[in-house]
Amino acid sequence: MSQKELNNVDRKSYHRLSGTPRCGAWSFPRMPTDKEKSKSSHPMHELFAKTAQAIAEGSVVKGRIIEIRPDAAVVDIGYKSEGNIPMHEFPDPAAIHVGDEIEVLLEKLENEEGTVVLSFEKAEAKKNWDRIIVICNEGGTVSGKVKAVVKGGMIVNIGVEAFLPASQVDVIPPRNIQEFVGQTIECKVVKINQDRRNIVLSRRELIEQQRNEKRKKLFAELQPGMVVHGQVKNITDFGAFIDLDGLDGLLHITDMSWGRINHPNEVCKVGDMLEVVVLDVNREKERVSLGLKQRTPDPWDSIENKYPVGMKVKGKVVNIVPYGAFVELEEGVEGLVHVSELSWTKRIARPSDVLAVGDVVEAVVLQISRDDKKISLGIRQLEPNPWSKVAEKYKTGTHVSGVVRNLTSYGAFVEIEEGIDGMVHVSDMSWTRKINHPSELLKKGDKVDAVVLEVDGSQQRISLGLKQLGEDPWKVIAQKYRVGDIVEGKVTKLASFGAFIQLQDDIDGLVHISQVSEEHVEKIKSVLKVGDPVRARVIKIDGNERRIGLSIKAANYNAEQLEAAREEFDKLKPGEDMVGLGEAFEEAEKKQEEEKKDEGKK
Repeated sequence: MSQKELNNVDRKSYHRLSGTPRCGAWSFPRMPTDKEKSKSSHPMHELFAKTAQAIAEGSVVKGRIIEIRPDAAVVDIGYKSEGNIPMHEFPDPAAIHVGDEIEVLLEKLENEEGTVVLSFEKAEAKKNWDRIIVICNEGGTVSGKVKAVVKGGMIVNIGVEAFLPASQVDVIPPRNIQEFVGQTIECKVVKINQDRRNIVLSRRELIEQQRNEKRKKLFAELQPGMVVHGQVKNITDFGAFIDLDGLDGLLHITDMSWGRINHPNEVCKVGDMLEVVVLDVNREKERVSLGLKQRTPDPWDSIENKYPVGMKVKGKVVNIVPYGAFVELEEGVEGLVHVSELSWTKRIARPSDVLAVGDVVEAVVLQISRDDKKISLGIRQLEPNPWSKVAEKYKTGTHVSGVVRNLTSYGAFVEIEEGIDGMVHVSDMSWTRKINHPSELLKKGDKVDAVVLEVDGSQQRISLGLKQLGEDPWKVIAQKYRVGDIVEGKVTKLASFGAFIQLQDDIDGLVHISQVSEEHVEKIKSVLKVGDPVRARVIKIDGNERRIGLSIKAANYNAEQLEAAREEFDKLKPGEDMVGLGEAFEEAEKKQEEEKKDEGKK
C-alpha cells in the first residue's frame, strides 16, 4: 500500500486490519518487535514497517490538516501521532482549511510529550533552498516579505530567511527602515553561504540596475530644449541635483531665476518636483545641464522699452555695497544707485548711512546696457539740482558767510547754505602767514566770512578765500619795511632752521638759527620759545617770494658791521632760500674779522 493509500485509510480500519489495540475512539499502533516481525507475516505489519522507514527525521513529508486551532494547525502525516504547526508559520493563515494537503518538515518523530514535531516554514525553506541557489547563480531576483528589523539591516522572508543590509535598502539609505516591515519587496541575491545557509540580499543593486537602464534610455532621448519633470535629490552651494527618474541633472544656481539668489534653498528644497528645461546633454561625460528660469522669458530682452531713460521707477533695495545700492525693479532686473547719485548736496560716504536692505525707494533711470544687463539709477534726480543755480547766485567776488563743517590737510569746507559747501584752500587763508594746516586758523563750527573765488557747477565745487577779504599787504611792503629797520614782534612758530616772528599787519619774518646770537646755537628751542618778544633788524625783503629776513644779533650791529652785512646780502641770487642768509652773515663776519687783523698788523 502506498503512502497516499495509507493516508486515506481511516484509523478504525487501520486498527481493524492491523490488529492493534485502540484507546477510546482512537488508538495508536505499537511498534512490533523483531521476533514478532519474523513470526508475523500479516500485511499491515509489513505496511507499518515500510511507513516507519519512509518517515525519517529531517525529511519533507506530506500531511493533511485535520484541525485548525486559534494558535496552531493539527496535521496528520500518517504516523502514530499528529503534529502541531504554529499559525505564524503560514504566510496567510486565513487561506488554510481542514482537509488541505500540505508538505511539512519532520523535525522529530517524538518529543518529550511523545508527539511528532513538524514545521511548515522549514519545509518551504528546504524546498526553496535549491531554487534560491539557481536564482543566485543566474543573477536573478527574488521577492520576499520584510519580517523584522535587526542590527545592521532587515530579515526578509524569500521562502527562507535572508539578510538585507541597511546600506543595500536603497540608493539613498532611508532614515527609518522600520517602515519597510510587512512590505513585499524585490531584491537581488548577492551572496549565499550553503554551509551556513546564509543569504545576503541587495535591493539597492536592483534599483541601480533599473536606474542604469532608464539612464541609458533617457540619454538617448534627451535633447536640448526639452521640458522634463524631476525631483530635487540634493542641494549644494552652487546648485541642485535633479533626479530625472534614473538620471541626475544639474540645475545651476545661475539658471534658477532671472533674479538675485544667494543660495539654491531659496528656490527649492529636497523632495520638490520641478519642471525644468534641458540646456545641454554631454553624452561622453554623462552630464545634463538643466534650467528653471528658462521656463519664463528673459526680462532683459525688452528692457529698453519697459524702462526707458528718464522714467521714474520704484523698487526694493536688495543689496548694499560700498559704492552704491542695488534696487530690484522686478524679478531678474536690478539697477544700481551709485553713492554719488543719492543726493545733490549731501556728501554721503556710505550708502548704508541713508539706505537699508528691504527699503522701497523711487528712482530715475539714467542709463541702460542690455548686453551687460546693467541699469544705472539716480535718486537725487527726483528733485531739481540746486547746483544749476549756484553759478548765478554766487558769482565771483561775492561775499558769503558760513560755518566750518570739516577740515582736511589742504583746506577747510564751509557750508554757505544747506547742502552747499565751499572750500577754502590753505593758500587762500592768509596773505602773510605760511599756513601748513587749516587748524592753525580755524576749527569746526567756526563762523567765517569769505569771498567766492570760482564756481564750477558741473563738478559741484565752490572755491572760497579768506585772505581776499583784505588788501594784500605785500603790495605796499616797501613802504612799511626797509632793510636795516629795527622791528619788534613775537615768536609764533619754531622750526629746526629758525623762528617765525609775527610783525605788524600779521606779516611773518624769519630769523635763521645762525642769526639769533653771536654764539653758535645748536637748537633754536634752547634760546627761543613761542610767545617770546623779539627785537630784530630787517636784513632782507623779497616781495616776489613774500619773505622778510630778520636778524636778532644784527639789531646791535654798528653802521660799519651793517654795511658789511648789507653788501653780502646784495650778492644773494634772486629767489634764493632765506636759510641762505645765515651763511651770508657768517661770510660777512669772517670778512670783518680778517680786515681787523690786517689793520692790526699794519
